[in-house]
Amino acid sequence: MNIDDQVQILMKGTEYGDEELKRAMTEELRQRLIEAEKEKRPLRVYCGYDPRTTDLHLGHTITMRKLRQFQDLGHEVYFIVGTYTSLIGDPSDKDRLRAQLTPEQAEHNARTYAEQAFRVLDKQKTKVRYNAEWLSKLTFADLIKLASNFTIQQFLTRENFKLRWENGDAVYLHETFYSLMQGYDAYELRADVQVGGTDQLFNILTAARKIMAFMGEKPNIGIIMGILPGTDGVVRMSKSLGNHIPLNTTPEDMYGKVMSLPDFAMGQYFRLITRWSVSEIEAIEHSMDTGELHPRDVKMQLAREIVEIFFGPEDAGQAEETFVRVFQQGNQPDEIPVFKLQPGQSILDVMMNGKLVGSKSEGRRLIEQKGVRLDGNLVTDPNQSFPHTGVLQAGKRRFLRVID
Repeated sequence: MNIDDQVQILMKGTEYGDEELKRAMTEELRQRLIEAEKEKRPLRVYCGYDPRTTDLHLGHTITMRKLRQFQDLGHEVYFIVGTYTSLIGDPSDKDRLRAQLTPEQAEHNARTYAEQAFRVLDKQKTKVRYNAEWLSKLTFADLIKLASNFTIQQFLTRENFKLRWENGDAVYLHETFYSLMQGYDAYELRADVQVGGTDQLFNILTAARKIMAFMGEKPNIGIIMGILPGTDGVVRMSKSLGNHIPLNTTPEDMYGKVMSLPDFAMGQYFRLITRWSVSEIEAIEHSMDTGELHPRDVKMQLAREIVEIFFGPEDAGQAEETFVRVFQQGNQPDEIPVFKLQPGQSILDVMMNGKLVGSKSEGRRLIEQKGVRLDGNLVTDPNQSFPHTGVLQAGKRRFLRVID
């Protein structure tokens, strides 16, 4: 593949908030690719992931998809698990102090990260590293040397710190270390390219590039990806907000959640999640604009593509068949989990113990929103004793057959 084609693929879905900056990064990438081709070497590319939780969702995979594109083009990819940076917690997208993880928590969460990442990345071509390997060895003198590259004003003008400062909320000194640590990751790896979300602009395009230059290395190129909205289509995907699509779920659930997206959010999913080329996406959007394609049919294409990425074509096809049968034709799925009712259990107890919901508050909210039915009849009281055996439905996609 020629250099221009590579650049088009690798810049797909990027977002810098400034067209001049995007053009500069595009040109730097092109020149670095030309240099690497002359030197007959792959680019060295990385992205870091702080193990703040054990569960990943589609939003986490945006940068992984970009890493996979680099892999497919023959470049060297590093998956960095932030076992040391996670002890602080990235403050970039937060308007309050993040809780600090213990080393034990970080190590526990880290064990699941690479395993889930290999649903996107090529395991044989991925180098997994833990940044505690090098960050734990820095001395106080090293930290002073790195910190000398930055001013307090640079941090206080960042939007999240500025907001806290103006509101009289504390901004802790250790939070400023995060950018230095991430910048040192880039130097340690001698990275050509660092991939990250728009919340990482300062960390990648200021901190990492400045530290690499200070340490005598060529600054890395920032590939900055847009942030994936959740199933509401507006707010960034987050487990705490309940608008996420988890990786550790079933093909049917993933398919159904994608189908719940508002139409206006599809474009972002096209560009950030799918394997479709820029020209394919433009053709699909043009067909929707002219009325040649109905948004519902396009969304089904999108759902099938996403499920296929994570589960394969066979499971994606079955998920689509299930969706059509259950939600378009109004039938129940062929296979429904079975739950044995215990004496004295309430509706809410069954929903929780049968894993229809993740918490009692979620169950109550679903019932208040008229989203729970027993054998087709609306359930209104979460605390009532479970009235009789039958099929309990929570939302559009979750079913449970309750037996004595």
